[in-house]
Amino acid sequence: MSGGERIRLVIVDDQAMLRGALAALLELEDDLSVIGVAGDGAEAVRVVAETAPDVCLMDIQMPGVDGITATREVRAAHAGTRVLIVTTFARPGYLRAALDAGASGFVVKDAPAEQLADAVRRVHAGLRVVDPALAEASLFEGANPLSEREQQVLRLAADGRSAAAIAAEVFLSPGTVRNNLSAAIGKVGATNRAQAVRIAQDKGWI
Repeated sequence: MSGGERIRLVIVDDQAMLRGALAALLELEDDLSVIGVAGDGAEAVRVVAETAPDVCLMDIQMPGVDGITATREVRAAHAGTRVLIVTTFARPGYLRAALDAGASGFVVKDAPAEQLADAVRRVHAGLRVVDPALAEASLFEGANPLSEREQQVLRLAADGRSAAAIAAEVFLSPGTVRNNLSAAIGKVGATNRAQAVRIAQDKGWI
């Protein structure tokens, strides 16, 4: 960076040990500085608002507000902060959702430290950085076939809730919930609800 200026980072991950490890690794770089951390999406939005980082490294699967939702909120409120998704879950559906939410990059956590640091620099420079293998898989998988409502009911069905229980939570009739579940099962090519959940999770569609 010219004049010794450093790229200011916020790291978001629900695992404290991993947050610390990422921060320690990136702080070893002369041009990177970690100025904040967060343990979930809601906290991420608050920390970004307080610190105005150049780049936010965002996990996806977190309790409460997930990384995709947080990315959308961060980008809407803080155009100067770019988001780099750093996740264990290399799923094509997650990649598409992240880019649609405004993320500038998507890398997996097992990438070498120097590769992650380089991704941060490229995102900060206004470039888009995507794991090549995941980008190729995304092209072959196609877009998420599920509607937002079908994604919602399938996520709630993942822990075995009945149609009636799901209906009460999303303020729909049990019949409408069953129709959405049936549509989701058909769209993902499953034979039952449990299989539909597994397929959708594996592809990053829910």
